[in-house]
Amino acid sequence: MRMRRPLSMLASFIMAALTVTPLAIPAVKLIVTQRFGDARGFFSETYSQQAFADAGIELSFVQDNHSRSPALGTLRGLHYQSAPFAQDKLVRVTRGRIFDVAVDIRLNSPTFGRHVTAEISADAWNQILVPAGFAHGFVTLEPDTEVVYKVSKPYAPAHDHGILWSDPALDIVWPLARSTMTLSDKDMRHPLLAHAKALSE
Repeated sequence: MRMRRPLSMLASFIMAALTVTPLAIPAVKLIVTQRFGDARGFFSETYSQQAFADAGIELSFVQDNHSRSPALGTLRGLHYQSAPFAQDKLVRVTRGRIFDVAVDIRLNSPTFGRHVTAEISADAWNQILVPAGFAHGFVTLEPDTEVVYKVSKPYAPAHDHGILWSDPALDIVWPLARSTMTLSDKDMRHPLLAHAKALSE
């Protein structure tokens, strides 16, 4: 008879499967958790507070958000919340693909105003950690894309801010033509970085 692996051993094995890769701005990280598949499908522990802490990421998330974008080229961003409601975000895609952008808005940072990008997809099963002090946005690269993300602070309308996605000073090279992208009225009215409010210290 085949012996079953004890639950404690299975938990250790899953935690060990977490990989963390800093991007060009090291505070932003690409994260991959392993998927365990068989004839039934797959299982993946997409977030474990202990596994993240063991990898040097000690955050406490308070809310999960889920967005669905039927149209390819749906752009959301660039968003951030000011203190004391600045948010760390852990973003993953459960269906489709996105081009994800994080802009450093920490006034005292040597990389202030610079950005990093990554493609996040359900197929790659990767996630991006965007810490507080960054404006965040993404554009969908496939129809019917669904994005799930954890945040470390709740939504606070009085502290909700944004930066114009097409600000020339940011020099973001979006992967789709501007004429093909869809934005909300709110996102089209965000100020340039030079006029943005309540940036991070």
